Amino acid sequence: MNPTSLPRVPFPTTVDLPAVEVPTIGQGTWYMGEGLAPHRSEVRALQQGLELGLSLIDTAEMYGNGGAERVVGEALAGRRDQAFLVSKVYPWNAGRDNAIEACERSLKRLDTDYLDLYLLHWPGSIPLDETLEAFLRLQEQGKIRRFGVSNFDVDDMASLCGLPGGDACATDQVLYHLGSRGIELQLRPWMRERGMPLMAYCPLAQGGRLRDELMSHPEVLEVAAELGITPAQLLLAWVIREYEGRRDVIAIPKAVQREHVEQNAKALEVHLSEEAIARLDAAFPAPEGKVSLDIV
Repeated sequence: MNPTSLPRVPFPTTVDLPAVEVPTIGQGTWYMGEGLAPHRSEVRALQQGLELGLSLIDTAEMYGNGGAERVVGEALAGRRDQAFLVSKVYPWNAGRDNAIEACERSLKRLDTDYLDLYLLHWPGSIPLDETLEAFLRLQEQGKIRRFGVSNFDVDDMASLCGLPGGDACATDQVLYHLGSRGIELQLRPWMRERGMPLMAYCPLAQGGRLRDELMSHPEVLEVAAELGITPAQLLLAWVIREYEGRRDVIAIPKAVQREHVEQNAKALEVHLSEEAIARLDAAFPAPEGKVSLDIV
């Protein structure tokens, strides 16, 4: 696989930054650094993903109370320039001064001087203008290159982007998979109108009944078999599919097993026909009316 030929999504040009493109599948780290898998296996999985072109790595101060950031930092030792690094700040750490301190703690755990993208993890009680002020200061200091949010619905996004400087928000990271399609009604169109890429967490669904339902659904199994791929690869390919002529979604599945990392990377090569997409859409249709933002 040639990493330069992978389908990519651009983060647009800003006043101070040129456009940058990342592959449509990156690497998530939720539950890393918590002892659920051997530390070395987690480090090696991220390094393997980088070698296969999965250059975006997403983490957060919340994950393992910083443990995931330490795993990422070790994985990036000597190869920081190969990664597009994303981390997130707790809402209660998102004040005009606290966010600076939280970012500095994340940078220390990650053993890096800067983040490519820094996100507010979910809406909280601290006014957005305070968080925005902190993010802009972090940009001026060179500690972050871009900023964005996570778990924001369309009204939250409109409020943010209506603030001075808020229109520089680079992304919204939300739950999105074949079984959770509510964002397609308002949020995703709103973001597409503004050229803002969307980051999809839990693109294979969170473990449990829904994930099992997706992975074992007869239509999913049949389409995957016809394409010669796994159900997981099919679900990833659906999330990052070209939509109305362009790609604008970055999926961030987590993987620790070597074969799962490789399968995730190979999902970038999967092409879904209009017929295959229509069959999956019929099996798991989008809601017809507005629903609350799905969050896990």
